[in-house]
Amino acid sequence: MQSSTGFCCVAAALFVAAMSAQPAVAQEYPTRPLRLVTGAPGGANDFITRVIAQGLSAGLGQATVIENKPSGVMEGEAVVNAKPDGYTLLSTSANLWISGLMQRVPFDALRDFRPITLATSAPYILVVHPQLPAQSVPELIRLAKARPGELNYVSLAVGSSNHLAGELFKFLAGVNLTRVSYKGVPLAISDLMTGQVHVLFTAVQTVMPHVKAGKLRALAVTTERPSALVPGLPPIAATVKGYDTAARLGVFVPAGTSSAIVERLNRVIVDHLRSSDARERLSNAAIETIGSTPDELATLMKLDIARWDKVLRAAGLSVQP
Repeated sequence: MQSSTGFCCVAAALFVAAMSAQPAVAQEYPTRPLRLVTGAPGGANDFITRVIAQGLSAGLGQATVIENKPSGVMEGEAVVNAKPDGYTLLSTSANLWISGLMQRVPFDALRDFRPITLATSAPYILVVHPQLPAQSVPELIRLAKARPGELNYVSLAVGSSNHLAGELFKFLAGVNLTRVSYKGVPLAISDLMTGQVHVLFTAVQTVMPHVKAGKLRALAVTTERPSALVPGLPPIAATVKGYDTAARLGVFVPAGTSSAIVERLNRVIVDHLRSSDARERLSNAAIETIGSTPDELATLMKLDIARWDKVLRAAGLSVQP
C-alpha cells in the first residue's frame, strides 16, 4: 500500500509537470502566419486592423495576413468555425454582438468567441443646422418635446451607427424624432447644411471642418465621458443619463482557444496600441486607443447587449421573442 507521503510526492510531481507544460504552448506559438479577418477594405476598421496587424507581426515574429469581408455578420461567420488554435483572429465592431438582436445570425457572440481586447473607440458627435434654435442638448430636447415628430435625424441603413445613435437618443431622452434615410453621409451633410434635415450623429472627422467653418453646430459627443479628440464638447450623457455609443473595435478568437494564447495575444496587441507610433497614427484619424483586458471587453459586450435589446424592442427592430 502506497504511503500518504509517497502519494503526495507523486501528486506534486504531476502538478509541476502539468504546470510546466502550459507555458510551452504559448512559447511555441506561433509557428506560422496568422489570419486576421475584418470588414471591407478602405474603411476605419480596415485601417485600425492594419495597425494591429503590424503589432502582431512584430510582437510574434510571424506574418499577419488580413482577410476582408463585406459585413460584421460575414466576418463573424468566417471565424466562428475556425480551429481554436490562435491562428485565426477577428477584428470587428460592436455589430458582432448587436446584430443578433436585429437579425438571425449563425453565431452567438458571447458563446462562440473569446475576447482578446477592446482595441479602439472613436466617438461620434451630435451636430445640427446652425439656425436650429438649440445651442445645447437640453435645448434640443426641449425643442423636440415642444414639436414632437417635427424634428428629424439623419440615418443611413437600418442598424447603421447614425440610426442606432438616433434611436438611443430618442429612447433615453424621451423625444420623438423622425428618421430620414440617406444612402450616404456626404449628401446627408449637404442637406443638413442647407437646413433640409435637423440632426446628425456622425464621426468626428466627417463634420469637424464644417463645424469649424460655422456651417454646422456641434452640441455634444456621444461617449459617456468627454473626448480629447473634441476638447470642450460635453457628452450627451451629461444631460441624458446612460447615453453612450461609439465606433468600437474589438479583437477576438474562436471559443475554445487556450487562455495562454489569449493572454499572449492580449499582451502583444495592447503593448503595440500603447506605443507612441500606434497612438499617433490612430489619433490623427480621430480614433482613441483603449487596449482593454479580455474580461473588460466581455463585460462591455454583456452591458451593450442588455441596453440595445431595450432600445431596439422599443423601436420595433428586435427579432427577439
